[in-house]
Amino acid sequence: MTMRYTPVQTQTFRHRTTEEDQDATWEEQSVQAVVQRRAAEPAEDSVQMYLREIGQVSLLNAADEIAFAKVISHAQAAQSQLNCHDWATLGERIVLERALVAGDEARRQLIQANLRLVVSIAKKYIGSPLSFMDLVQEGNIGLMRAVEKFDYTKGNRFSTYATWWIRQAITRAIAEQSRLIRLPVHLSEAIGQLRRATRQLEQTLEREPSAEELAAVMGTSLRKVRRLLQAASQPISLEQPLGSDGEGFFGELLADESASTPVEIAAQRMMEQDLLSALAALPERERRILRLRYGLEDGRRHTLEEVGMAFGITRERTRQIEAEALRHLRTPEIGAQLQAYLE
Repeated sequence: MTMRYTPVQTQTFRHRTTEEDQDATWEEQSVQAVVQRRAAEPAEDSVQMYLREIGQVSLLNAADEIAFAKVISHAQAAQSQLNCHDWATLGERIVLERALVAGDEARRQLIQANLRLVVSIAKKYIGSPLSFMDLVQEGNIGLMRAVEKFDYTKGNRFSTYATWWIRQAITRAIAEQSRLIRLPVHLSEAIGQLRRATRQLEQTLEREPSAEELAAVMGTSLRKVRRLLQAASQPISLEQPLGSDGEGFFGELLADESASTPVEIAAQRMMEQDLLSALAALPERERRILRLRYGLEDGRRHTLEEVGMAFGITRERTRQIEAEALRHLRTPEIGAQLQAYLE
């Protein structure tokens, strides 16, 4: 059954001109433009500029997300009607086409407001075969998919919903690039499940689990687990020479995992900015107590007694206020942008 388009108020969105529609799609406007402008610059400068530019975009509250999602939903309905030729007059066609333009603008704004979410997820995969900006681009693809699939009527925040699509896009891209012998994506995902089960059992059993134990936890056959174990193994000697001249070994290429890369430093700063923004939404006393308790004030974590003395309250009252402040940070209205750092 074809969904009937119902006109909605769209004057809050700037309509693109015909020339703009010819020059760029909404995906290019919302995701590619910033990165492409920096393509000729050094890699680190390009990353820093990208992070700085997307950091200037204001975050959306739940009401904004619903408003944009409604416009996108109406645009999708209008597109279905146009595809089915379910319109009778030229005037109705004009209304439908205007809805498409409004939908493009809503998509652009919803995407741009969540590019920082993509970065916060992508930084968790630094060290994979993909560069950081490649991870971001793959995550942006997942973000665009989330914009199209988001159902605002279910009551979820968009950032919560989009996180799954962003992570899926990134992990699939890594799986496709990470092996010299390319494995099907579904097999790479099964290997990922195997590794998660292995880590879980290692923590429980305090030893390496057997294939039989893995099969029981994963709910699959022993034969499949053995095949996955074989497919997952890619042994290489760290003493293997890099070239025929014998100069250097693979082990010399291992990075110092304790050293922070420029990308990690920039991502850390972005997280700190998001944290400070969330703290600013708290009442002053809650904000100051959290800053003292977690070392954000002077670099030292203060005890409940010390904080209580500073505010002239008891240790127990300090603990209660701290718990209340943390509860506020977990609410979607304040802490939605911080959730991605905890995933």
